[in-house]
Amino acid sequence: MPAKIPQDIHILFLDAFNRADVEALVALYEPNALLVAGKASALGHDAIRKAYEKIVVDGARMELTTHTVLESSEGLAVLHASWTYHRGGSASPGLSTEVVRRQPDGSWLFVIDETRTPDRPKS
Repeated sequence: MPAKIPQDIHILFLDAFNRADVEALVALYEPNALLVAGKASALGHDAIRKAYEKIVVDGARMELTTHTVLESSEGLAVLHASWTYHRGGSASPGLSTEVVRRQPDGSWLFVIDETRTPDRPKS
């Protein structure tokens, strides 16, 4: 099922992530999309696949809440979300900003996906 509106991409992402379905995750990205997770980045399907193979291991799960969707008339949208990554009994909160583009068939795919954890005060 493709994303019919920009915010659908978060629903599809969350479902694929929580099933640890790396191929379904990769299918949500354009072939030359950019994934930035903290200080690491992955450009293109092969690199994104390798990144998710490391991220969705050992029963990792995620909660995600879409906060903002800004859609242009030019077939682009920016999404902002907060998320919590659960793995091995610990939880890490984070934020994301994504750019998605409407495809010729009307579906939406990630072009840029940037995730980060909030800055922590230095002690």
